[in-house]
Amino acid sequence: MRLTKYEHACVLVEDGDARILMDPGTYSHGFEDLTGLTAVLITHQHPDHVDVDRLRPLLERNPGTTVHTDEATAAILAEQDIATSAVRAGDHFDVGTEISAYGVHHARIHEDIQLVPNVGYLVGGRFFHPGDSFTIPDVPVDVLGLPTAAPWLKLAESIDYLRTVAPRVAVPIHEAVLSMPDMAYRHFHNLALDGTTVTVIPPGTTAEV
Repeated sequence: MRLTKYEHACVLVEDGDARILMDPGTYSHGFEDLTGLTAVLITHQHPDHVDVDRLRPLLERNPGTTVHTDEATAAILAEQDIATSAVRAGDHFDVGTEISAYGVHHARIHEDIQLVPNVGYLVGGRFFHPGDSFTIPDVPVDVLGLPTAAPWLKLAESIDYLRTVAPRVAVPIHEAVLSMPDMAYRHFHNLALDGTTVTVIPPGTTAEV
């Protein structure tokens, strides 16, 4: 399995013949010219996870690509004439590799801010992208997309999530709100459990996991 990072929460996952782009949002760059995509997975409706203005031309460049997202985001995209498949926790589907959906809600930012749906995806039984949540799948996670910084989290929560999921490899994501993410990465390296390797993938680069 190969992962290419496109800043923030956007990750291209290549697993066999499958090329799956996850959360192409407004804080991410470099994904716009991709071709050969088999699917786009969107965890939730926030713009830093789905940039509608760039999603449409991306899909035009990739005819036949399917889009999968939570029901609320599916409705929003339908208003823009973008066809999607709505996904709920517990769903399983095939896009060239097996996808399993986990989780229901976005993590709480504040009690006065309404929660929106959020679905995390386990790709190929190995890589889990939780979106904006600390969802814990009921199966072992080999490679975890680890949320690094956001209005809904503090560093201690990310570290506890890393330790609870206990993946073989953790790839920090959701870092665009930080000017110096290396500080968080250093804590992940130092405080991960034995057996977990933290692998930072610089934007635009690829890592074999």
